[in-house]
Amino acid sequence: MYNKLLSVIVCILLLFSCSDESMQHRSALLQYDNEIDGILEQMTLEEKVNMLHGKHMFTSAGVERLGIEDMKYVDGPFGIREEMEPDSWTPLGWETDRATFFPTGSALAATWSPELAYQYGTGMAREARLRGKDMLLGPAINIQRIPTGGRTYEYLSEDPLLSSMLSTAYTKGVQDNGVAVCLKHYALNNQENNRGNVNVIIGGRAMYEIYLPPFRAAVEEGDAYGVMAAYNKVAGSWCSENDMLLNRILRDEWGFAGMVVSDWGGVHNTVQPVMSGLNVEMPGSRFMGEALLDSVNAGIVPEEIINQRVREILRVKMAIEPVPEEEANKEITSQPQQQKIAYDVACKSVVLLKNENILPLDLTDRPVIAVIGDNATRTMGLGGVGAGVKTLYEVTPLEGLKNRIGDKAEIIYAQGYSDDNYGFGRMFRRRSEDEIRKEQEERQLNIKRLADEAVKTAQKADIVLFIGGNNRTVETEGSDRTDIKLPYGQEELLARLAEVNPIIITVLVSGAPNDLNIAEPLSKALLISWFNGTEGGNALADILTGNISPSGRLPFSWPVRLEDSPAFALGNYSPGQGRRDIFAGLVEGNSAGDDTDEEGANSVQKDPNDAYYSEESLVGYRWYDTKNIPVMYPFGYGLTYTTFDYSAIDTDKEKYGKKDVIKVSVEIKNTGTVSADELVQVYIHRINPSVEWPYKELKAFSRVTPEPGESKTVVLDIPVRELRYWNETTHSWTDDPCDIEILVAASAGDVKLKKQVTLK
Repeated sequence: MYNKLLSVIVCILLLFSCSDESMQHRSALLQYDNEIDGILEQMTLEEKVNMLHGKHMFTSAGVERLGIEDMKYVDGPFGIREEMEPDSWTPLGWETDRATFFPTGSALAATWSPELAYQYGTGMAREARLRGKDMLLGPAINIQRIPTGGRTYEYLSEDPLLSSMLSTAYTKGVQDNGVAVCLKHYALNNQENNRGNVNVIIGGRAMYEIYLPPFRAAVEEGDAYGVMAAYNKVAGSWCSENDMLLNRILRDEWGFAGMVVSDWGGVHNTVQPVMSGLNVEMPGSRFMGEALLDSVNAGIVPEEIINQRVREILRVKMAIEPVPEEEANKEITSQPQQQKIAYDVACKSVVLLKNENILPLDLTDRPVIAVIGDNATRTMGLGGVGAGVKTLYEVTPLEGLKNRIGDKAEIIYAQGYSDDNYGFGRMFRRRSEDEIRKEQEERQLNIKRLADEAVKTAQKADIVLFIGGNNRTVETEGSDRTDIKLPYGQEELLARLAEVNPIIITVLVSGAPNDLNIAEPLSKALLISWFNGTEGGNALADILTGNISPSGRLPFSWPVRLEDSPAFALGNYSPGQGRRDIFAGLVEGNSAGDDTDEEGANSVQKDPNDAYYSEESLVGYRWYDTKNIPVMYPFGYGLTYTTFDYSAIDTDKEKYGKKDVIKVSVEIKNTGTVSADELVQVYIHRINPSVEWPYKELKAFSRVTPEPGESKTVVLDIPVRELRYWNETTHSWTDDPCDIEILVAASAGDVKLKKQVTLK
């Protein structure tokens, strides 16, 4: 009876503390509370505390005597991780755990397709179920703040609307198919360097308008069951014990009813995390095991708090039907249906940045195509630190070209460059000066040998197809890139190739921006094909040969120089002081949390770990537009093999009230000769606002596929309530009545049509 009364009181308090929009969200997880009351009454305190920490590396405990099974977690977010020994990172060496490598986050975002994001989630869930998993550690949905971010490839976009729509669809796709998501990394985990120590200092408006919307949308619209607390601090408090983030925003404002899991090794104290809303410490029990039990017995932590944390876990357990152990891992994880999803996403993700009438490839006279570059044959499912996929197969660019071209052209290959030249495998071994000198000499000889072979190959060819970019060693969890230059001497190699053969098509296999000041003018065509998964090579080849018209659009701005991007222009990126990464230490077998503050010591210190987000809301294209800084390629940019005409912009009214929805219509005509997708984007520019805004902000988008000569009318909805700003004084969403300009665009840098309306 007491527990039931407590639940009623908590619900009433939540109702009165919520803002008007979050009151509309009532999680389906709440339906289990009456049944959970009876379960809690049967549980001992020891059993409850035992559920609040890791049991094994990817498992937290249930209660066997009550029929509550363990919670089984799995990486995510772009493929199901191989099976490992219970308490280590050692693979079991099975064959049945070979999974589908789905295109990574920035590739998914380049599709600008919530429909494909839903299918993506569906595929991930199906493979997780085959492996008997309950919770997927994904999607990864942090805003891409810096071009050098080590996990830019894993995240979605610099824009909160695009990230929100895709993360919500991904969440629904996973949970509709019987697996819980774990949204990560909550919140403001926007860099990898020093992520275990960095303290983010940010204004409330920027936090609410830019960095939190993907999480909020996935919770309120997707009813996400799980959230992962990030490693970093926000406003001086670790995310795993941040009352503002976990209680006041996540639970009270958004109505989140599920469970919060720490990032692995991301707990630093005992009392504050459980009081602030953390449910499970992973992967061990250093703080939320015996220490927590002692704190409850000493009266420091009320048992009611323990009950609430267990309740939140049980809600998720009851929503997810466990896979019986005897039914899991009986067939290969990667299945044709999921491979098809990976192919569909890859096809829609490839972005054509430049085309001087050289694509699609003309194979009429059986040309000689020189494919040059290590990335032509390198697989990207594994590499670096963090999540990876032991794939059933992965089609490389070279394999894809051979599959699609067959005998229609002669393909010759040269490696051109290699990351082996740079000594990554030897960097941790102590070496003498003579050894270092000899290695440097060998490296220079190997660089020259590979480049000379590539130049000779290019001389024999009609077309050079240069496959460059980064790899999973360059872009990795745990560290950010030091710059955005093309690695491994690719710029010098391109210059040499251009001297002997100027017909160069460059394909970047990267998850994040590269400096293109050398590559762009040397290339007749330029594409980015991302870390594009199991079927990436086939998708790329289909686009190069014209089987498919490219339709990907950039999910982030592509700067001319790294120094033009906001965090680097303002000097507010905080790489820290070279401490060991917290997760890397865990993988190496060292105990996590050795840099821990004493209990409650969370005061903000003005030191190199403080990251002041002084650009506030001016992230990505908002910065470049507002500051009038040129970019190499704008947010939302991408070419196709046809052309489109925009006309007849209209709105259903001229003036709109607070509860209205602006309906924008525009006519799109395919004026070319092939079928292709066009991405219609709608931005809002405030003309006479009462508060400061970025120059323009994305507020709607839609894919449309007119056939050659066909016109289609596209209607896009913009709820006026989505045009409010976060008022830091009243801590609420506030209207800003003003005149606005509706900008219909093909990208942030290509506005086609404008229309002015008024917000009353």
